[in-house]
Amino acid sequence: MITLTTLRQAPLVLNAILIESIRSTPDTTIQLVGGQTYIVKESLEEVKAATIDFYRQVGLAGLNSIRRLEDGRRKEEE
Repeated sequence: MITLTTLRQAPLVLNAILIESIRSTPDTTIQLVGGQTYIVKESLEEVKAATIDFYRQVGLAGLNSIRRLEDGRRKEEE
């Protein structure tokens, strides 16, 4: 889980595993796999960093997964 801040200054705790996409338009918008959308104060880069940290903490981040998140694009598994 990652803790973010809504535009109304309320804490928002999200399951980072369910994040499908993150956009900056200019507000940071997070869409989950279930279709829910959240707008947060943190920048796109801050949300990405929190997500990568979460994956590392729970042991879900293999080297290729981290590279995809940091590069912002998918790479084929080797």
